[in-house]
Amino acid sequence: MKPKNKGSIDYKRILLPFAGISAGLILGGIIIAMQGVNPFYAYYYLLYGAIGNKQSLISSLLKTIPLGIVGLAVIFSYKAGIFNIGGEGQFYLGAVGATLVGTMPLPIPALMHVLLCIVAAIVFGGLFALLPGYLKAYKGFNEIVITMLLNYVALLFTSLLLQGPMQEPGTFFNRSSLFVPTALLPAVFPGQRLHWGIGIFLVLALLLHVLYRYTTLGFRIENVGLNRRASRYSGENTKHLMLFSMIISGSIAGMAGAIEVMGVNGRLVENFISGVGYDGIAIALLANLNPLMSILAAFFFGALRNGASSMQIATGVSSSFVYIIQAMAVLSVITMPGIPRIMKKMKARRVKNHA
Repeated sequence: MKPKNKGSIDYKRILLPFAGISAGLILGGIIIAMQGVNPFYAYYYLLYGAIGNKQSLISSLLKTIPLGIVGLAVIFSYKAGIFNIGGEGQFYLGAVGATLVGTMPLPIPALMHVLLCIVAAIVFGGLFALLPGYLKAYKGFNEIVITMLLNYVALLFTSLLLQGPMQEPGTFFNRSSLFVPTALLPAVFPGQRLHWGIGIFLVLALLLHVLYRYTTLGFRIENVGLNRRASRYSGENTKHLMLFSMIISGSIAGMAGAIEVMGVNGRLVENFISGVGYDGIAIALLANLNPLMSILAAFFFGALRNGASSMQIATGVSSSFVYIIQAMAVLSVITMPGIPRIMKKMKARRVKNHA
């Protein structure tokens, strides 16, 4: 492995997510104040509902896990120049794969059963990303349209399975049977809801950071995303790398689906989570495509979702307002790098006019 600029740290890139979150909260506070509510009062209850006690913190972390892992999936594909909108479909197919293995009583140790469920989810998610990846890399199709439409295919296919062969026997609910105990993710602390999916998320973020910063493979993937033509002229097989990146992206999203059903629900339920794929895109953008910063971005989203109800009860500010804060934070990260260039052009124009 060859280090990639080991000694240099891009502090601007690291600080950008913090600046985006701060900007989102400030702009959100202005809107809250325009409604006649003290923004500090509203944010106090938002913070209290998110991390005010142990149970609130655990709930925020549980919401963070699937969002963060899908965000990493988006980062992986986007680094290679592919915009994976299909994270939600891959997430659901991964949950289906984990359910097929997790509901079967197997004469194996619990750790092995958990690993088999995750492997099944990785395979299902990766295979579902294979088609759009191939069409993008080898045929030049627009991956945004394809992955977006495949989301509906995955959701409807999951619904079909839960109303048919995977439905729990003797019930009218669209859900699977419960996972056998050996297939469930163990809790981090006995008697608590927080499961070891949080550890998987943190380790995965660290591995992707090492991949992009210290390995030639990560360097090659990023080069393809930055300039595909230059990479091709340098002898790189850009099509293979793009397809590889899309498959791994789908596998990561599929893993997120497995972790959610194995750690929280204990079974697959129709529409058990919604919008996770699109939230993953927002998290990747807020993190500025930095795997380590995605930890912060995902927790920010999870904490906002968890604390929204507390804020609404105490102040009357709608819980849906947190989506506005999220959007403004992401927009701030996107627009901030362009502000110096705009200011430079405006300054040059003023100098030219005075000359």
